Amino acid sequence: MKKVLLGLALSVVVTGSAFAGTAASNTGCGLGAVLWENKADNSILFQVFQATTNGTSANQTFGITSGTLNCQKPSSFVQNEKLIHFVQANMDSLAQDIANGKGESLDTFAEMLGVAPSQNAAFNAKLQANFSKIFTSENVVLAEVIDNAVTVANN
Repeated sequence: MKKVLLGLALSVVVTGSAFAGTAASNTGCGLGAVLWENKADNSILFQVFQATTNGTSANQTFGITSGTLNCQKPSSFVQNEKLIHFVQANMDSLAQDIANGKGESLDTFAEMLGVAPSQNAAFNAKLQANFSKIFTSENVVLAEVIDNAVTVANN
């Protein structure tokens, strides 16, 4: 029985290079992608090491947010403590301003998101038209409001 399992394991390792795609497309970015980078393209075993390292060390989120560990930082990623604090402190007035399509808190929100002043009117109108997609319930949390607004603005 041990010989059968050993033979199966060896055949998986040897035939690993026959599968299409690269290791990065199979396992993603992260510390495992860095540690096993040159070996994972040729072996399923090393792809397993790569995926396990990524999964057990919880580093992919860091890699994505920082643009390191072979990860690409998303272009629409909003990492701004001031924005988070602003939305937290002004959630009600922001909701009113978005519903109205204008207002001081909405203008500040747009500025913090990097909306060009010439695009404010279009941004405000888009958020107003999609209010229910941004404020999905009375219990919506600030991270959802920010994410939803960014999603609406980018569509």
